[in-house]
Amino acid sequence: MSSSIDVKIHHVTPADANIFSELGFSGEEAQQLFLDAEREVEQLIALKQQLMQEISVWINEHKLKQADAALKLNISRPRVSDVVNHKTNKFTLDALVMMLVRLGKPVTLQVG
Repeated sequence: MSSSIDVKIHHVTPADANIFSELGFSGEEAQQLFLDAEREVEQLIALKQQLMQEISVWINEHKLKQADAALKLNISRPRVSDVVNHKTNKFTLDALVMMLVRLGKPVTLQVG
């Protein structure tokens, strides 16, 4: 007896839809969850941009070419370009923090 796995797509959530509504939350709750998620994403992007700016400033202050910065950061030259161009979606916070540590610029976290 052979079993098959259903690989058909049964539903596609539109890009502009509220995913929480799609998951069955009530209208008001779905809207609040959506706003909370948006706020968290905005905060994460702002943190990443701040760390990327610190790395970019360090590279400029030391007048390094991207290839030289890549060696110091222990990443590829294209990844340096992504940092300098603030491509936040390509990096995690911990990756950016570790780059700053490699530059001798430890990151301090302040809560509240």
